[in-house]
Formats: sequence, C-alpha cells, structure tokens
Amino acid sequence: MNLLDKLVVWTIPIVPKFLVRKVASRYIAGTTLDEAVEVIKYLREQGCCATLDVLGEHIDKREQAEHAVQEYLQILDKIDQENLDCNISIKLTMLGLKLDLDFCLENTRRLVQRAKELGNFVRIDMEDSSCTTDTLQIYSRLKKDFDNVGFVIQAYMRRSLQDVRDQMKSNSKINVRVCKGIYIEPRDIAYKDKEIVNSNYSMLLQELLENGNYAGIATHDEKLVWAAYKTISDLRLSRDKFEFQMLLGVDEQLRRLTLKEGYKLRVYVPYGKQWYEYSIRRLKENPKIAGYVIKNFFGLKN
Repeated sequence: MNLLDKLVVWTIPIVPKFLVRKVASRYIAGTTLDEAVEVIKYLREQGCCATLDVLGEHIDKREQAEHAVQEYLQILDKIDQENLDCNISIKLTMLGLKLDLDFCLENTRRLVQRAKELGNFVRIDMEDSSCTTDTLQIYSRLKKDFDNVGFVIQAYMRRSLQDVRDQMKSNSKINVRVCKGIYIEPRDIAYKDKEIVNSNYSMLLQELLENGNYAGIATHDEKLVWAAYKTISDLRLSRDKFEFQMLLGVDEQLRRLTLKEGYKLRVYVPYGKQWYEYSIRRLKENPKIAGYVIKNFFGLKN
C-alpha cells in the first residue's frame, strides 16, 4: 500500500458525506431502481450486459428480509418489462442468513423461482468467511432444483479450490464468478500475498473451465485478464463458456479494451439508499480502489 492509499484509508471516516457521494457517484447507479435502469441502458449502448445489486447486507429482523425479497422481485419484473440484458446479484445476509438458514433458503428460493419463470439468473454473492459454508450449502440445495443460480468464489480464501472441487462433485455443471475477495480476513483463512492470490485465481479459473463449467471472470487486474485470455486460448473455449465482469466505474479503459477483443462483459451495477455504507466499505477495504477514486477526483496522475 503506497503512502497516498494509506492516507486515504486513514482519512475516510472524517470525509464529509457529500464528498463521499460525489466521489462514489460514478461507482453507484443511484438510489432508485429507475436510476439503475438508466445506467444499464447506457451500458447496453456500450456493448455491456449487467448484474444488478441492491446495496445492503446484514439485517436483524425478518421483515427486513421480506422487504429485500419484494424489492428483488420488483427488479426481476422490471428487467423483464424493459427487456434488459441483466441478471441479479444477491447477498444472503440481506435475506436472513444470520437469522435462520432455512428462512434464508426459502427467501432465496422465491427469487430463483421467479427468475426461472422469467428466463433470468441469480448470482449468490460470497460475503465474509463466517458466511461461506452456509452460502455454499444454500447454493447446493437450490442447484438440485434450479439451473439458473450461481455463486461466487474468492481467490484469497485458502479453502476456495476445495470448495470448487466439492461443488463440481456434488452438482451438475456450475456457474461461478471468480473474484479476488475484498473482506478483511485473518491469515489462517485468507492468503495475504498478492502473487499467491493471483496464482490461486488462475488455478480456480483453470479448474472451472477445463471441467466444462461457466466462469464469470471478475477482475480489474490486467495481468489476470491476460492470463484468462491465455487459458481460454489454450483450452480452445467457445465464448459461451465464460464472460468477463467488472465493477461500475472502475478502469473503464480496460473494460473498453476487453469489449474490443469481442468478449462478453458484464458490469456489476449497485444501487440503493445504503450507498454510503457500501462506498465506505469499498474504499476502506480496498486501498487500491480508494487511491484510484481519490486520484481521479482530484485529477491526479499515477
């Protein structure tokens, strides 16, 4: 972490909310569904598809989970009405994972069922390590009944390769988004060395693709993008076996370059009233993005 990145992390808690919102505006699609839909339509004009996420995570009441379910049902209907090339990404803690696993499972099932009826897809996000086992259990139970659900695997987690292998053994072909991981975890749970994380990322991708699974290659690291190109070429994969994925507003030049190569690219589009909490967590837990954001805001060059 360079000096500017450290400075950004140290000062984030005292940055005025209006300034955080101004900085974060390019990374968040707004506070309403209608605003998010306009962003998705703009991305479509650029050649991108999207995945839509409602900002928010842990809840402590069942009514909050029901509210989240209703919002996502509305999103699925809106996607269908607007004929958008967009699926949804969900966080299970927002659907009651920390309250009761079976309650969360049924909430998630309602969304996957509705998505199935509409010809859409649900991506189950991976959260911190306290959620990993339960998240994979819910995915496995849903996968027995649905083929339109996928999960996320984090390359910095020591258990991830075994998790992928276990899922491949117990399920038919799986659909997995591979990312590095952003939550702060202890060393016995997560790799701390960047090169090891990158190597594990490539290993996970290789494991998935060479066994005929679908991969969402989620990264802004051009080295990993290049390594993915090589894996795709070596395996002689058709382009319906994978897609690249990036966050809204991050490294748009790399996004354009990837599209120029003719690859499918999906943009993660978050929106909602909890934009501030999302922004602070993103900036604090990923100093590189924090530095990138602040440098862009003040017009500084690397």
